[in-house]
Amino acid sequence: MEWIVIILYSLALLFIFMFSLGQLNLTWHYLKAKKNKEGAQNSEPIDYPHITVQLPVFNEKYVVERLIDAVCKFDYPKDRLEIQVLDDSTDETVAIISKKVRVWQEKGVDIQQVLRDDRKGFKAGALQHGMEICKGEFIAIFDADFIPNTDFLKKTIIKFKEGVGVVQTRWGHLNKDYSMLTELQAFGLDAHFSIEQCGRHHAGSFINFNGTGGVWRKQCINDAGGWSADTLTEDLDLSYRAQLKGWNFVYLEDCVAPAELPVIMSAVKSQQYRWNKGAAETAKKNLGKVLKSKLSFGSKLHAIFHLFNSSVFVCLLLASILSIPMLFIKDQNPSLELLFDIGSVFLLGFFSIAAFYWVATKQHYPVKTGKHFFRIFPVFLTISMGLSLHNGIAVIEGLFGFKSAFIRTPKFNITKKGESWKNNTYIKPRLSLLTVLEGLLSLYFIGGIAAGIFLHDWGLIIFHIMLALGFASVFYQSLKGVSNAKA
Repeated sequence: MEWIVIILYSLALLFIFMFSLGQLNLTWHYLKAKKNKEGAQNSEPIDYPHITVQLPVFNEKYVVERLIDAVCKFDYPKDRLEIQVLDDSTDETVAIISKKVRVWQEKGVDIQQVLRDDRKGFKAGALQHGMEICKGEFIAIFDADFIPNTDFLKKTIIKFKEGVGVVQTRWGHLNKDYSMLTELQAFGLDAHFSIEQCGRHHAGSFINFNGTGGVWRKQCINDAGGWSADTLTEDLDLSYRAQLKGWNFVYLEDCVAPAELPVIMSAVKSQQYRWNKGAAETAKKNLGKVLKSKLSFGSKLHAIFHLFNSSVFVCLLLASILSIPMLFIKDQNPSLELLFDIGSVFLLGFFSIAAFYWVATKQHYPVKTGKHFFRIFPVFLTISMGLSLHNGIAVIEGLFGFKSAFIRTPKFNITKKGESWKNNTYIKPRLSLLTVLEGLLSLYFIGGIAAGIFLHDWGLIIFHIMLALGFASVFYQSLKGVSNAKA
């Protein structure tokens, strides 16, 4: 039994280590990309192509009006612009959209409210339905929480050279200073959109459309087989199918699409669940196609780590839980001391992750890099550990084929500190078994701290402190959401 624990623990640490090295490699590519960055291309196309803007919406009464207003103000020839509000709503959002659409139609904007009989295929189904009746040869997509700038279309459409199927832009954050929770989300997303997207682009590896804030060539979508609802991340799935067909993707770090971040833990969890489970489903669906493709070994390796990124939460959870039994195994088997000492090499993994986020922080906070990094990074790691149970279960469900409905992330229309979300009718937090388990795990790792002190083994003390704090914080924030919602 001891050897089973040792082997599983070691394999989990090995995956985490390899993941961290992959992030370090992307950091290197990002720095190379910044160094070799070409001058901005300011030329505009003489003949603007016809673009359809798709707004997939489901019960978004708090934010849908500002979204429609933003896209209707695009600085783009009106005779080449079509807007589809793909409305699957079942509440008063339908009437709100109808009224707003009429206002803009009277101003000469080609905008339509597109209704379906049912929500078959959820967001993917709505996008596919809209594409089949749209006029544009290019399709821009925005989720309900986005407020794109007026020059968005002109900045992106000039990047569609021959063979380019998608132009993805960086997400901005309308409310990153609302709370520590929104700051942490912005910290993680900034690293993804700068280091990962730019790094993969520079490496010639697969990147992904992020579901919103980007533009597709309609021909590319059709060539890749169209939108599919068999995973929860239809964006990542279509991205891989399109690139396997030979289409090129372009990522624009300097073009920002502002959006709202979730402000409560239950909303963060629903978003994280969909992203992590969907990524696992997409990995399961497309791994074989990647391995059988004519891609180079390096591109395949990058794609594998990209597809299985979310699996790091499973390995983190496994390594965390087994780390306490490992303390006792080490104490009872002094002959294995060398084996445990070799594990210190995984400190390199920590420094790789630190370098990854340091470079991202330097990009977004060039003046106060150190102050922001050392304030946010430890908390970010701690909360990420606390989310490992929730996200790890999502990944396992995805890998083993457990299907679930597409759960939207509730939007708030909150951009300033002090604004309350308590009157949001879409928020119905409840105390779940998962939340209870997160509370129990915080106690478990407090026990790990005590065990380390009792055994005079200090090697994992900091790790167990972060785990105890992480699970306690996630547990507390989840309970806080439940109590505030009932108040």
